[in-house]
Amino acid sequence: MDFNPSDLKFDFEKGFTMAFDLKTGLSPDLETGKRYLSEMKGMFADSAAEERMIAEGNPMVYEFHGMPVPEHPGDLAFGCSICYPGKVGDEYFMTKGHFHTILETGEVYYCLSGHGYMLLESPEGDWRALELEAGKAVYVPKRYAHRSINVSPDEPLVTFFVFRADAGHNYGTIEEKGYRKLLVERDGKPTIIDNPKWK
Repeated sequence: MDFNPSDLKFDFEKGFTMAFDLKTGLSPDLETGKRYLSEMKGMFADSAAEERMIAEGNPMVYEFHGMPVPEHPGDLAFGCSICYPGKVGDEYFMTKGHFHTILETGEVYYCLSGHGYMLLESPEGDWRALELEAGKAVYVPKRYAHRSINVSPDEPLVTFFVFRADAGHNYGTIEEKGYRKLLVERDGKPTIIDNPKWK
């Protein structure tokens, strides 16, 4: 289905404004997509804890704005991602993570509230974990998969993001292979470990 800017109040030809709640990241103008733990099956290292949590209530792990944007090279896609507090075993709640379909695409995330990390990984295996706190921005370089991870025990991690509108999302590589590294709690602190499931 083709996108028609006149179908929405978002005028990508002439500009527009929209509101975001600084604490929740939610906008009265946008619908949100929701990711429950059952939709991330197999992405956490502790499969037994994952199955148990799904059976006991299937918590929402994160949500994001599904904003329809014209996929033109000159336009920008943007919205908010809200990753909730929680752990599967000792692994913090996280977003699925993705590469962009156009691999040579950077992205900017600005943290509105909460505390977490952006886990980055290139196809060649370079990785890093960059801390996110309110007021901090992270630049995700081109060619890097990226995943938001919430390390707060009781507060959502809320980030605003922006990237080129035609970049697309490649979730399949991460769903199939995972990330080389995981962020888990050890002695009360976030710690990077090797992913025992990485293929």
